[in-house]
Amino acid sequence: QVQLVESGGGLVQAGDSLRLSCAASGGTLSTYTMAWFRQAPRKEREFVAGLSRDGSSTTNPDSEKGRVTISRDNAKNTVFLQMNSLKPEDTAVYYCAARMGPLYASYRLYDYWGQGTQVTVSS
Repeated sequence: QVQLVESGGGLVQAGDSLRLSCAASGGTLSTYTMAWFRQAPRKEREFVAGLSRDGSSTTNPDSEKGRVTISRDNAKNTVFLQMNSLKPEDTAVYYCAARMGPLYASYRLYDYWGQGTQVTVSS
């Protein structure tokens, strides 16, 4: 069973960039569909970006194109989320998740979760 640990969150200013990491143990990330979600206070968990096993990726269509990128380093067994031009509305706890099947945007379909990392963007 794969275990996921996120890191890289913190307090940044609007316009800054941040790269989140999701390190895995107990499993090989390239055999999983991976995704990043976020959850702001009093809001439902929201899909940010996902990466299929074949390496194809997708981001939330409501997100400004090019502002978020998901990638994977197989040698490090780690998935990354690069976020640029951060805005206060990006403030949330960011979660890494994995599943064995196809890529979906619904958090309910993911089996494995990290503990989350807080991202706070000040204006």
